[in-house]
Amino acid sequence: MKLADVEERMQKSVEATQHDFNSIRTGRANAALLDRVMVDYYGTETPLRSLANISTPDATTILIQPYDRSTLANIEKAIQLSDLGLTPNNDGSCVRLNIPPLTTERRKELVKTAAKIAEGGKVAIRNIRRDAIDHIKKEGKAGELTEDEVKDLQEKVQKLTDKYIAKIDALFAEKEKDIMTV
Repeated sequence: MKLADVEERMQKSVEATQHDFNSIRTGRANAALLDRVMVDYYGTETPLRSLANISTPDATTILIQPYDRSTLANIEKAIQLSDLGLTPNNDGSCVRLNIPPLTTERRKELVKTAAKIAEGGKVAIRNIRRDAIDHIKKEGKAGELTEDEVKDLQEKVQKLTDKYIAKIDALFAEKEKDIMTV
């Protein structure tokens, strides 16, 4: 296992965490809020993005224009069933989502959700570290690496781990600031 592979896997974990952060609302309309919404489309769970054009005409509205109008009711139902806490308004040709201002209580709940996502990202990075260190130890026991090389590689893996956990902490701090800003 090469350090470049370990670093690449850690970077992917950070990117996945960033993607998950984008789906948490901050009080402003953002099309990324709908990334996790799945719509029942002829018996198949399909991402909303695949079925409709999603835009934000202003800071408090998300406009969903389905490519196929027969999916309007399913889109509306999927949004109601999601954990977004938004009520869709169906006007027969599109669905509008009005983003209400967040209460202080709701903001705190969203920060807790973001903290869970950040912790999940950190756990993923620690799992990558554990796998890499196990692999290094096996190579050391097999005689492919000297004790010094094993120790050196373990230190490098730990430095990578610290670097990527710090990145997740920075992303979380930025998201927390976003959520708490009125």
